Amino acid sequence: MNGNLRLPIRRLVGASALALSLAAPVLAQSPYTPVAEEFTGGLYAAPSGGTAIYPGSAATISGYGLIPGQEITLMRGNTVLNPDGPLIANDEGEVSFDLTVDEEAALGLQPIVAIAENPAAATVFELKVSPQVPLSGEDLFEIASQPVVPGLYQVIYNESSDALYVTSSVGRPPISQSELVKLSPETLEIVGRATPPAAPARPDGSDGGLFGVYGVWVDDTNGHVWATTTRQDSLAVYDKDDLSLVKQFDSGSVTHPRDVVIDEGRGRAYVSTSFTKAINVFDTNSLEPLEPIEITSTVRGEEFGARSIAVYPEAGKLFSASLNTPEVAVVDLDSGEVRVLPLPGAKASSDAAYDPQDGLIFVASQASDNLLIVSEETGEVLHDVTVGAGALSVAFEPVSRRAFVANRGAGTITVVNTDGEIVANLEAGSYPNHVRADGKGNVWAVNKSQGQDDPNGDRIWRITAVAR
Repeated sequence: MNGNLRLPIRRLVGASALALSLAAPVLAQSPYTPVAEEFTGGLYAAPSGGTAIYPGSAATISGYGLIPGQEITLMRGNTVLNPDGPLIANDEGEVSFDLTVDEEAALGLQPIVAIAENPAAATVFELKVSPQVPLSGEDLFEIASQPVVPGLYQVIYNESSDALYVTSSVGRPPISQSELVKLSPETLEIVGRATPPAAPARPDGSDGGLFGVYGVWVDDTNGHVWATTTRQDSLAVYDKDDLSLVKQFDSGSVTHPRDVVIDEGRGRAYVSTSFTKAINVFDTNSLEPLEPIEITSTVRGEEFGARSIAVYPEAGKLFSASLNTPEVAVVDLDSGEVRVLPLPGAKASSDAAYDPQDGLIFVASQASDNLLIVSEETGEVLHDVTVGAGALSVAFEPVSRRAFVANRGAGTITVVNTDGEIVANLEAGSYPNHVRADGKGNVWAVNKSQGQDDPNGDRIWRITAVAR
């Protein structure tokens, strides 16, 4: 009997609904749903199974710190990137979504809008589509490479000791593995090594790990090797012969230092602070801090981020590329005058080099995948060279008069002449991290690894132009 009642009830409900629809306007659900005070958490795009996102390659969108159950729709322009439905944040506030970037995708930082519901909010993040620069010109160079130790970061050659000094630190704090390593420039074999001392406990009382070493420079006058101990916001000074520790600066003495460069004639050590406008200065004889150099950004409302330092004592000049703003600073080391030059076309600049002969500044930028060649005199950008994904480090080699750019994402070192022409694009293993010229025709480079069993990672490279 219950079954016989269902059909009439359905008809009655349908007739009633039809009558109501004809008698009154349809009440649509309001698009103005409850909103969050702000967009909590964040989203980012990363390559899927590679080191960069290229046209035609796969990418993964990941979200973190979202509100559990929140629904996320991704849009690029008018196109919904997840057309099968919103992404639902799990109990940990996470989402993940795989997509393929089409072959016709334009290069650059693509803005992705994330629209959230339950509750409503929105944010914008970037998906960087990088260029693929073909390998070329390997026959123009003699290249030697050798694995060293895990976590390589920077390298410098010292002529008086005829040795290379390399820093290494593995992972994130607390750093449990770090070394200052001394190598033979001929064989690339290790001839000396030192492990940094233990760092103080972290604020929560947990193990502080080691004073891991990152940036490196040699002071011949005092027989020292300076290193930045970035994770503890400090510095260290070692003996350049036996690598014994001379001084470990207290934690907090320098804000997030990256580069350290010595001007022996002026008796100064200059230290970059990565995200702030200050370049810290130390007396290389007393090892005491001096008045810092401060760089004021010309971009309204922004702060210069002194990511890198390049010092040319004979010219009396210091150069620093800004991570935060599209600018490079030129500091007169005698007068203290600071000039800030705009860098149209640069995003997240990470390193600078200089050619005193022609007065050219070279700036490598990670987010824009390019090398800018700038006139120091006029500030004009003379050449904007696409070099590869994640242009991280640049060195100017004065013998061949070429700039060498380490492209971390692309896994290459691009060689560019002063006319902005690519001379070569060399395979450089996993995550090239740093390049430095020795003034004798050699360029030294170190890279990092993609894991413990990566045969192409944690290597040192010697690159020398073939005589012709």
